[in-house]
Amino acid sequence: MDILDIMRASPVMPVIVVDKVEQAVPLAQALVAGGIRVLEVTLRTPAALDAIRAMVEAVPDAIVGAGTVTHPAELEAAVNAGVRFVVSPGLTDSLVAAGKASPVPLLPGVMTPSDVMRARDAGFRRLKLFPAQQAGGIGMLKALGGPFADVMFCPTGGISLETAPDFLALPNVACVGGSWLTPKALLDKQDWAAITGLARQAAALGQPQ
Repeated sequence: MDILDIMRASPVMPVIVVDKVEQAVPLAQALVAGGIRVLEVTLRTPAALDAIRAMVEAVPDAIVGAGTVTHPAELEAAVNAGVRFVVSPGLTDSLVAAGKASPVPLLPGVMTPSDVMRARDAGFRRLKLFPAQQAGGIGMLKALGGPFADVMFCPTGGISLETAPDFLALPNVACVGGSWLTPKALLDKQDWAAITGLARQAAALGQPQ
């Protein structure tokens, strides 16, 4: 799958922080059961790479990626863990080179028109707008749609179930990122049924009204 196929596979890409490896498989199963297959596991905890490995092995229906990838060594570690894609909050020269050499697609982060131009110059036209709300949210995405009609975005940062539909209605938005699907309180309680319910709500955002 290329990165646009992955972005379009679920209307919401959950931004997942896993503190305990044992949470990984039931969490992935709960999200997939609710209709959310694309899972971005952030490399923000010591458990992240082991969590990715566990999800990849035990939940084949999930499209597991790594988020918060900020330098080539993290990208390489994520690929070795079995990810299908990689997400970065920004883009550097070294990450451009690593992304081009990677066997899995990179979704780099941008915040400004200059960021978008630099990413396009490097060959990336599928981008993460981050942090979306601070970057201008829907107004910014509408403004970027004029000069950059060939770019598709996954806005992430400050988006909720209530605001996601307005983002998804934009022609240059393929999906949104959101942390509301996997709140820490539900993970700590191991309330997988509640997470499946949140996933169902999110998956329904991609259905015709």
